[in-house]
Amino acid sequence: MQSSVGIRERIDHVYPSLRPAERAVAQYVRDHLTEAAELTVGQLAQAARVSQPTVIRFSRKLGFGGYRELRYVLRHPEAERRVTFDPLEGFDLNPWDDVDGVPAKAVNSAKTLLDDLASALDQTAFRKAVSLIAGASMIDIYGVENSLVPATDLFTKLGYLGLKARLNTDAYLQQIGAGHLDANDTAVAFSYSGSSADTVKALRLAKSRGAHTIAVTNAAGTPLAGWADVCLLAGHGEHTIYGNAIFSRVAHTAIVDMLYMGVILSDYGRFSTELDRSGRIIADREYHG
Repeated sequence: MQSSVGIRERIDHVYPSLRPAERAVAQYVRDHLTEAAELTVGQLAQAARVSQPTVIRFSRKLGFGGYRELRYVLRHPEAERRVTFDPLEGFDLNPWDDVDGVPAKAVNSAKTLLDDLASALDQTAFRKAVSLIAGASMIDIYGVENSLVPATDLFTKLGYLGLKARLNTDAYLQQIGAGHLDANDTAVAFSYSGSSADTVKALRLAKSRGAHTIAVTNAAGTPLAGWADVCLLAGHGEHTIYGNAIFSRVAHTAIVDMLYMGVILSDYGRFSTELDRSGRIIADREYHG
C-alpha cells in the first residue's frame, strides 16, 4: 500500500498550512483511507462535517487537480507513483480526465511543440534548405511510420509548385532511389529521433551519390544529422520516443509549410505561375452538388 503511505505523507506535509475545516477533512482521510476511497465528494464532506468546496480545496492542497484525482489514487494504490501518462511535453493525460478536456489538451500540446520549434530552428540552415530544394533537379523524400505524414505533405506541396519530387512509402525503395541520385539532386529526410535505421541509410546513400542532403529532426548529433548538409531542428531534443514521435508531425509539418512558403518566395513569379497552373489542372475536381 505505497499509495496510502504516500497520501499520509502528503497530508502530514501540508497539515500545518490547512484551515481548520480542511484539517477536519485531512484527519478523516488519514484515519479512514480505505473508507474514504469509496466516498463521493458529498459523502466525504458529510463524514468530515464540512462543505464540498472545502473537500475540493483540500484535494488541491495535496497537489491534485480536484477530488476526483485524489479519490482515484485512494482507490488505485499503484497509481500515485505514476499518476499521469505523459506522451509528450505539455500533454498530460490522467485516468480521471474527462473527454471534454481533450481538445484543450491537444491544442496546448501543439502550442508547446510549435514554441519549441520557433526557438530551435536555425534561420541560416532554413534559408540554405530552401535554396537547395528550389534549385534541385529532383527532390527525394524519406521517412518511415509517423514521419511519412510530413514527408507526404512536402511531396504534395512540391508537386503543386511544379518541382520534380519523389516519395516511396516503402523503405527499401527509398534506399534504391537514393542510390540513383546525383549532385544535381536534393534528399530530404524526416525522423523525430534522428536514429530511424532505414531513414539514416537512405540519406547516407544519397550523400554518397553526391546529392545535397537535408535532415528534419529533433535532436542534433544524431546519425541522421551526421549525414545532412543542412539540419533543421524542430525542437531541443527528444523526450519520450514512443509518445513524442507520435505527435512530432505537428512541428515537422510546420517546417514543411515554412519550406513551401520559402520556396515560393525564392522565385515568386515562377512558383506563383506554377501554382496557378496546378489550380487550373484540378479545377474540374470541385464538387458542385
